[in-house]
Amino acid sequence: MKDLMGLMKQAKEMQKNMAAAQAQVADIIVEGRSGGGLVTVELAGGGNMKSLKIDPSLFGSAEQDDMEMAEDLIVAAYQDAKVKLDEAQAKTMKDAMGDIPLPPGMNLPF
Repeated sequence: MKDLMGLMKQAKEMQKNMAAAQAQVADIIVEGRSGGGLVTVELAGGGNMKSLKIDPSLFGSAEQDDMEMAEDLIVAAYQDAKVKLDEAQAKTMKDAMGDIPLPPGMNLPF
């Protein structure tokens, strides 16, 4: 019985560590560049796009307002697709798990 109690204690500790790691991952911000720096994207943990910058030379004589609107629309389209992807992945995982109940606080994917 002591082994079971030790195992339960380890599982609780691992769950606590996983929660802390997930919080740290959510705070990570990275920057990606393409076209020699003409396009820059900033992503936060979980793959959420924070910002998009497009060098004005790609738009030629476009107005600054037009560029900013295009950047905002691309970010919004990405976020919409990301939400739909997350929902589809969660549904697929739930379907794969069937009716197996998960312990409280445990979320998929891990």
